[in-house]
Amino acid sequence: MNIIGVDFTSAPRRAKPITVAHGSSEGDVLRIDKIVAHADWDSYENWLAQPGPWVGAFDFPFGLSRELVEHLGWPLSWAELVTHCAAIPRAELRALFKAFCDARPVGNKFAHRVTDGPAGSSPSMKWVNPPVAYMFHEGTRRLLRAGVTVFGLHAGDPQRIALEGYPGLVARAVTRASYKSDEKARQTPDRRAARETIIKALEEGTHPLGVTLQLKKSLRRTLVDDGTADWLDAVLCAVAAAWAARRPHYGLPLEIDPVEGWTAGAAHEGLR
Repeated sequence: MNIIGVDFTSAPRRAKPITVAHGSSEGDVLRIDKIVAHADWDSYENWLAQPGPWVGAFDFPFGLSRELVEHLGWPLSWAELVTHCAAIPRAELRALFKAFCDARPVGNKFAHRVTDGPAGSSPSMKWVNPPVAYMFHEGTRRLLRAGVTVFGLHAGDPQRIALEGYPGLVARAVTRASYKSDEKARQTPDRRAARETIIKALEEGTHPLGVTLQLKKSLRRTLVDDGTADWLDAVLCAVAAAWAARRPHYGLPLEIDPVEGWTAGAAHEGLR
């Protein structure tokens, strides 16, 4: 099984590219063969349009809170919602979300998806720290345009299966310690040690998803040394995709809210 893990950014550039881990899985073993950086949209879109087969986990939210979508009167099916949002400029999207939050009481500003709780993820309408709303805005439109299957939400090419991933879900199952920072001054020995701890647990398969990771020594060294952990996050998404690829319905709920989606590996009733 060809496995993909994508560490996504809503503004790819040379200093902060979209990072894609390519690997293959057999049983519970995942081997990562290479990691490719896409520094612009053209490069990323050209890759995404290539034939499969693969199962991939992408590090951005695939949906929005149903509460938010219904409040705004937006479409209630995935493809129509994505198309609608893609036509809204980023600044206008931010203004709409901010107005929604400003009208709500302190402590309950953002509307959450059901999956946010078990995944431990930020609300997908959040536009700063991290700006996942912009990641939804840029990421989903490109999945739709590429014609992939967004499992449980949109039927496309059955040879390219896209799942929502969240590297923090996999990492926190190993350690709660911070393991990354985009700021050079905060790329500390403690964060490096946390990356080493995460990688060791993945290599030994001693984490809840139970996938055993195989890496070349040079690639392993890069994963440990990269203080941003962009490459490691791509690998963590690949681990989630490998776990999902071996499970019925990719380990997702049998019924997925077509507005909200679900994060691969997040616990839910019926998951074993």
